[in-house]
Amino acid sequence: MNTTIYDKLIEYILQNQNKFYRIAYCYVYQKEAAMDIVQNAICKALENYPGLRNENAIKTWFYRILINESLTYLRKVKREILCDPSEIREDIYFEEAYEPKLEVYQLVCNLPEQMKSIVILHYFEELTLKEISEALDVNLNTVKTRLYAALKRLKKKMSS
Repeated sequence: MNTTIYDKLIEYILQNQNKFYRIAYCYVYQKEAAMDIVQNAICKALENYPGLRNENAIKTWFYRILINESLTYLRKVKREILCDPSEIREDIYFEEAYEPKLEVYQLVCNLPEQMKSIVILHYFEELTLKEISEALDVNLNTVKTRLYAALKRLKKKMSS
């Protein structure tokens, strides 16, 4: 049986719902808003999947939609959302491989959006720098520069 891009997209969405929620939550820090963002991203992906020519690009294509939905939501509410540690412990789905120390996670939350996206996608979602470049539609060298700058900031904050 030959699976179509649509079937692979559905399979990918079903297998990674928790990851999508975690990413959206990292942007908005509100359970309901994060679920709405994921739902909107899934709807957009299902509406626009015919434009996807390469089934191997589903992952980066969907992450781009999800991050754009998250940023659109933040622009829409036009307010800064602060990281509440009690909500993080309660609302984020943890797996052993994704359980960073809370203080490190809070430092990542406080990074500028461009840096935060790259750190989350690379270290928490295990995307390669090339996949991040494609997902964010940013030059690979820019991704590297932002990642190293973010790591330098985190190291400085942790040592102080």
